[in-house]
Amino acid sequence: MRKITLLISMIFVLAANAQITEGEAELKELKTDTVASWKKGGITSLNLSQTSLVNWAAGGQNSMSLNGMLSLFANYFDEKNSWENNLDLGYGLLKQSNYNGVMKTDDRIDFISKYGRKAFKSFYYAGLLNFKTQFAKGYNYPNDSIRISNFLAPAYLLGAVGLNYIPNQYFNAFISPLTGKFTFVNDEYLSDKGAFGVEKGKKSRAELGGYVRLGFVKNDFKEGFFKNFSIASKLDLFSNYLKNPQYIDVNWENIIGMKVNDYISVSLNTNLIYDYDIKFDANGDGSLEGDKARVQFKEILGVGFMYKF
Repeated sequence: MRKITLLISMIFVLAANAQITEGEAELKELKTDTVASWKKGGITSLNLSQTSLVNWAAGGQNSMSLNGMLSLFANYFDEKNSWENNLDLGYGLLKQSNYNGVMKTDDRIDFISKYGRKAFKSFYYAGLLNFKTQFAKGYNYPNDSIRISNFLAPAYLLGAVGLNYIPNQYFNAFISPLTGKFTFVNDEYLSDKGAFGVEKGKKSRAELGGYVRLGFVKNDFKEGFFKNFSIASKLDLFSNYLKNPQYIDVNWENIIGMKVNDYISVSLNTNLIYDYDIKFDANGDGSLEGDKARVQFKEILGVGFMYKF
């Protein structure tokens, strides 16, 4: 109950502060193309951290981690039309002294395209297509004999039509009463276990429901404490009309970046997920062979190199 209360509180805080612009632009700087209505750009960052301990009384482990990120966007706007395209890629690795292999800490491929035709004032009739998956196999570390994910396992394809509210360049809200969500598990081992909500032995699952996408991005603070900050936040909510509509899938991502100088930055990335169809075991040790849905949370804090283009 405490987790659900916390989740609801965070959702209302996000809504109260006005969220979305599909840009998810973590520190993105718009670059105007030769065509006046096109805006293109991106950001790439590489964060490296290392810990070495010798006779350290407080305890700990030697470790090294590497996290990379690439985010690209190409957006078109004119009086009547808006077309937003974003591709976010991320990958991270961790090496610890007590583990012979290398553990994965981040792995994502996220592409979204949204087209809108102006309806009235700040509202657009819109259609959205979103595809998500990962690059490589994932394991229930430190046990690397138990595979819990893979490329296209899972993969999510979401298509929606509805209204898009764009009152300014920072905030964007997309609401769809008609949304199709498809889950793919293109891995024999995982499909046989019925992972990610698909039936055992099957490799796909279809859902029909309602969808809301909210978000906020701002990287042009002029003065004060936030002058060198960039903030991006997006919240996805989906309810399956056909089965257990009371359980809402939640995906909330936040990126806060601080520019130290032209090339050095500090970033904080968080991702909170709740999906009723992803079941964990009763002990909560990361195994997907269970019958209990749990709140998933990931946080990455990094200091490293950043380049905008």
